[in-house]
Amino acid sequence: MKTKFHHLLLLIFISFAPLILKAQQGDAARESKYYGIKNVPIPDSVMLEVGGLAFTHDDKLGVATRRGEIWVIEDPYGKKLKTPKYTRFATGLHEPLYLAYRNNAFYTTQRSELTKITDTDQDGKADLFKTIYAWPLSGNYHEYSYGPLFLPNGDMLVNLNLSWVGRGASLTKWRGWMLQITEKGEMTPFATGLRSPAGFGLNTAGDIFYAENQGDWIGSGRITELKLGDFAGNPAGLRWSGEPNSPLQLKPDMFADSIGLMYDFAQKHNKVKLPTVWFPHTIMGISTSAILNIDNDAFGPFKGQMLVGDQGHSKIMRVFLEKVNGEYQGACFPFREGFSSGILRMAWGSDNSLFVGMTSRGWASTGKDLYGLQRLTYNGKTPFEMKAVRAQKDGFEIEFTQPINKKQAASLTNYQLNSFTYAYHRTYGSPIINTLSLPVSKAVVSPDGKKVKIMVNGLRAGYIHELKIKGLQNLAGEELLHPVAYYTLNNIPGGGANHHDHAAMLAAQKTSSTPNDNSPCGPDASKNITVQPANWTNGPEVTINIGTKPGLKFAIENFEVPEGSRVKLVFNNTDDMLHNLVIVKKGKAEAVGKMAMELGINGSKLGYVPPSPDVLFNTCLLQPESSQSIYFTAPKAGDYPYVCTFPGHYFVMKGNMKVVPSATGKK
Repeated sequence: MKTKFHHLLLLIFISFAPLILKAQQGDAARESKYYGIKNVPIPDSVMLEVGGLAFTHDDKLGVATRRGEIWVIEDPYGKKLKTPKYTRFATGLHEPLYLAYRNNAFYTTQRSELTKITDTDQDGKADLFKTIYAWPLSGNYHEYSYGPLFLPNGDMLVNLNLSWVGRGASLTKWRGWMLQITEKGEMTPFATGLRSPAGFGLNTAGDIFYAENQGDWIGSGRITELKLGDFAGNPAGLRWSGEPNSPLQLKPDMFADSIGLMYDFAQKHNKVKLPTVWFPHTIMGISTSAILNIDNDAFGPFKGQMLVGDQGHSKIMRVFLEKVNGEYQGACFPFREGFSSGILRMAWGSDNSLFVGMTSRGWASTGKDLYGLQRLTYNGKTPFEMKAVRAQKDGFEIEFTQPINKKQAASLTNYQLNSFTYAYHRTYGSPIINTLSLPVSKAVVSPDGKKVKIMVNGLRAGYIHELKIKGLQNLAGEELLHPVAYYTLNNIPGGGANHHDHAAMLAAQKTSSTPNDNSPCGPDASKNITVQPANWTNGPEVTINIGTKPGLKFAIENFEVPEGSRVKLVFNNTDDMLHNLVIVKKGKAEAVGKMAMELGINGSKLGYVPPSPDVLFNTCLLQPESSQSIYFTAPKAGDYPYVCTFPGHYFVMKGNMKVVPSATGKK
């Protein structure tokens, strides 16, 4: 039964993969009809690896860079000057990854402090650097710091990244915390459970949301509303929960290596804050970054919603939020792809265009540039989109930006729903688990044709609900620009949840019908041989050891083996991210990498190795600080690229296996 299911899965994917790829590649072109991307020129002498963006009182754009500089750009809109004027305002900072401006001063976090930077003599150069609040460093490379985000009362928020020692660790006080700091330097620990909190922002009501990235205890990227005393999921920061000014009482020893589902854990501990909106990993993005609220109607029909950047996929996503039972939850949608580098920061210009700051050095992105600064402008034409998805006690209400074809909207065949979630465990990331297809029993269209209420059997609290709409058009015959949404359903209105034994579902997941659920090692076991073949009586003839280097690189990027030789390849993942090693046919590295990005909800189960004849040999998807050996016979002489096919990594993490004729090859 497993074999038949497996072959069916491969046939379905192979049949539709080219169509999916073609559709994805066309997204940026279709989106450009409504939102255009314009480059802000950067002088060749300026390496603008953007860490922060902030406009000044006179509408100049301040840019903090990872190289420790702050540049001020005059006329970044290109309205008056043919080329924007760049002035270096400050230098010598320690990797500032955020920037704010208030009362004629810039504020930024360096690795070890919150700093106020002022130009007291008004010559355009900083001359006063004031430490507002400082925290200790261990020297660990992963101790990034972000902020400040100003609150309406003038206080500031700062997020501190965990250190990395093969797992997230709080090596010095308050790592893994959000801190609230006053202008006078008074600090209050605000919340913890943070792992890599690269972005935060306020919604229209002034509530605080932060962006989190996949890692240990974090199954996928997400945004979460935080209030004083909340715990967001990663227990490393609880090392400091016993401090006198800590607002939490949770302790690290409450956390076993695997807990099950975060939703279940939160029902027993009221300070555990569930993610407000999940961004399914590799489907929506791989590294959430900036959060920015849409404050007015000048940027399209989405006022009051949020934009969330993704560094790895070089794109922006859109989020609709609603309160159910007093807590925020909502849906995320694709919004705009095609940026030139990895998005880290966003800022509104005075003309309501969106400035997007980017960097990718060491952090791979689909945008191929090392850094960039671009503007996103709305052309005034309303895209046909799902504007909002709202939870109902028995389904969802979908609101559209334009009236829809009522006959099509009433057809149940146009709607496809699946629900799934992630495991809550110490392991880095999580595969998609507990998947369930949900039938739609009825669709009711509103009189104005702008809303549809779909009745859904089997809603599950604590699960992500994937909604796909096919064949639905507006009155002009146009199809939806983005026909997919992911709703995080923490609460069902009216308490209409279907109750499930989640522990039993997790156990069932381990024996599900897909053969590779337990070890994501690719779709074809013959390409992932991890035990030395019995007929290799004298062992391998060649042994190759390949590790990783910082910046998403293999430690060895070229090696040779003789044609027909018995090869043992040992892959050591010494990095702090998930990686695999996939050897492919000549010239097929990019194609295989792209296919891996399009695997959808099945990607994690397949170790992000696509079912393609272009894949020759592959390792499993390896956790940080783990290794694996694979065995294969070298193919005929030629060049065979190898890549990491974890989505987005293939752009930079690659090498070449050269197979030489056996008569001249060196063993």
